[in-house]
Amino acid sequence: MRLLGIETSCDETAAAVVERDEQGHGRILSNVVRSQLAEHAPYGGVVPELAARAHVSHLDRIIDRAIVESGLSLNEIDGIAATAGPGLIGGVLVGLTTAKALAAALGKPLVAVNHLEGHALTARLTDGLAFPYLLLLVSGGHSQFVLVRGVGDYERWGTTIDDALGEAFDKVAKLLDLGNPGGPEVETQAMAGDAGRFRFPRPLLREERLDFSFSGLKTAVRLAAEQIAPLTPRDVADICASFQLAVTDIVTTRAAAALAKFRAELPDAAPTLVVAGGVAANRAIGDGLRRVADEAGARLVVPPIPLCTDNGAMVAWAGAERLALGESDGLDSSARARWPLDSDDMRRRHAA
Repeated sequence: MRLLGIETSCDETAAAVVERDEQGHGRILSNVVRSQLAEHAPYGGVVPELAARAHVSHLDRIIDRAIVESGLSLNEIDGIAATAGPGLIGGVLVGLTTAKALAAALGKPLVAVNHLEGHALTARLTDGLAFPYLLLLVSGGHSQFVLVRGVGDYERWGTTIDDALGEAFDKVAKLLDLGNPGGPEVETQAMAGDAGRFRFPRPLLREERLDFSFSGLKTAVRLAAEQIAPLTPRDVADICASFQLAVTDIVTTRAAAALAKFRAELPDAAPTLVVAGGVAANRAIGDGLRRVADEAGARLVVPPIPLCTDNGAMVAWAGAERLALGESDGLDSSARARWPLDSDDMRRRHAA
């Protein structure tokens, strides 16, 4: 089974062709991603209207390149998958509408994919994981723990009550005039800094729930910067190092608790923690999660970083997983700005 996947939920225009065999093994035949970083850089963040326009301008070319690199023709594709949400609604509409047109013209099934489900299932493509497993999704728009029981069967154990972790990195970078995207810049500065200079708060860690909160931490960083302004390069490095340490403590403490819950609720399952999203590229957080997994006797799976960030391969694979179960969607499928992975709608779709 070979699917074309289209991803346009934010500021990457992406298309890929993925193959899934009868045993459930996957292979990426092509994976083309065009970043819009240059378009949005002057504005310090993603501008939704500019993102949608860029998708319109480049998507056809990206799809054509993905098909050519796969060595197939469009007629040899078995289905068309596209992100239908959540995301910036203008961008989602561009990709989903293009997918509908292709599906109608080619007489192929359409799969309207939940973007988060793409992240949730990527580890099955890259590592052949069996269900169930625990997903930690940490990106610019999402920070949550999800129990992945099967395709369409998700249970959210914790989420952010304010900023997503990637968003917090970006805002700290902007505060310190480090540029966008902020995550890599903050990490680079942190490598040269003293993480013990500032003691930033670790919100919610005294509470048993698995939720995150990064707004108070971000405010503490701003206040510290204001108190010692004007900032020297050493100040910036120390703030970044202290912030990154606080974030690592928060994420690893939560991950340890989530793995303990996994063991308690699924005693017969081998504990596995999958990390996805752009923040998975952060080495300090990754090292902390590896330590936590080792201490819990759990397996840690981090797909290759290009497949942790937004891409068409994860969308194609999620579509293939659903199509293998006989599931597809109509051409009246709607684009959605919000679409929780554990929503009743997701469960109904897969149960139908």
